[in-house]
Amino acid sequence: MPAVSWTGVFPAVCTQFHSDYALNIPGTLAHVDAMLAAGVHGLVMMGSVGENTTLEPSEKRELFKATIAHVGGRVPVLTGVAEYTTAQACRWAAEAAKLGADGLMVLPPMVYKGDDRETLAHFRTVAKASDRPIMVYNNPPAYKADITPEMFVELADEPTLACIKESSDNPRRITDIINLTGDRYVIFAGVDDLFLECLLLGAVGWVSGLVNAFPAENRLVWDLATAGKWEEARAVYRWYTPLLHLDTHPKLVQYIKLASTECGYGTELCRPPRLPLVGEERERVLGIIRKAKATRPGAGK
Repeated sequence: MPAVSWTGVFPAVCTQFHSDYALNIPGTLAHVDAMLAAGVHGLVMMGSVGENTTLEPSEKRELFKATIAHVGGRVPVLTGVAEYTTAQACRWAAEAAKLGADGLMVLPPMVYKGDDRETLAHFRTVAKASDRPIMVYNNPPAYKADITPEMFVELADEPTLACIKESSDNPRRITDIINLTGDRYVIFAGVDDLFLECLLLGAVGWVSGLVNAFPAENRLVWDLATAGKWEEARAVYRWYTPLLHLDTHPKLVQYIKLASTECGYGTELCRPPRLPLVGEERERVLGIIRKAKATRPGAGK
């Protein structure tokens, strides 16, 4: 089992479904191939954008096993661990490791918002459920539980906790975490429209949603920024930002899938309770996507 190289762009991969809502593994893997061809550095399967909580345990096993076999070690493959209870999270973490996971992206328990003591206990318990390195997904705007920099100090003695996906909407957190913990954790940007700010402050990776729709442009802004070509990176980022704002809405899954479909990747179908976009909202989002396609870097050349 190769160690995870904690750097670069890791798509939060969309899960594709057939028209009857059955899991579409070939469609999902075709989308994976398009992003691999653009040079992504890793994959996060069945995260929030991958509609983790709509999948049955048997479907998670089937999709993850197929993905591991298909990718064949070309890049690290992580799975989201977004279960309703700590026991369920431990079971999936252990099973994913047996299926060949390179790492895990662990969320707080769904539905129940624990206090600090309960949140720490959840992550400590899941950390011990397998030997795979863990990306701790901190997203208090979406999941209400907040893992503060001081809490990461407490968790630093758990050896499998390797990385933080920082999605608090507060880039100050990156500096606070580094000041308190040094180089103990690798930090990834977790909010698309704060990527460049997070990179400047010390993040070395990016779990991205809009890369599902614009993989080449996503790689372009990453390459420019990490090469220190800040003027060029800012220009691409300013073009990209109206799209990246789609990642910060409660309907981010529908928005990202619609953008991906418009760009020729997969379909926009989500499992209920998520429904297709309609009316003014659909037209507004389509307008953002289509304007970006028409003005994308290199358009018309």
